[in-house]
Amino acid sequence: MIMNTVKNKVQLVGNVGMTPELRDFNNGRKVARFSIATHDYYKNAAGERVQQTHWFMVVAWNGLADTAMEKLQQKGTEVAVNGKLISRSYQDKNGQKRTMVEVLAGELLLVEDEAKAQVNS
Repeated sequence: MIMNTVKNKVQLVGNVGMTPELRDFNNGRKVARFSIATHDYYKNAAGERVQQTHWFMVVAWNGLADTAMEKLQQKGTEVAVNGKLISRSYQDKNGQKRTMVEVLAGELLLVEDEAKAQVNS
């Protein structure tokens, strides 16, 4: 019954597009938000390879916020994100209600660090 245990899981590998922005709260909690770009490829009707880029906003809380702030300061850094999708609503500057989907990070791994760890083990 795998469907009972895997309800909302996301795994992305991409490149940091927007470096993390940190927000501290009065209760001691903190959150970092950053974007990553993932890339897919397909062949068009002419047989040419075409790259398609998809952008995702990632939210990391507390200890993961610290990790994001420490490790993801350079645009283009390759990162693996394990987490789940969340949605939130807000009012835009015109007073319109908007809803957005974000990735709530449960784990952040620098791909470069993972590759080094595998080579050194």
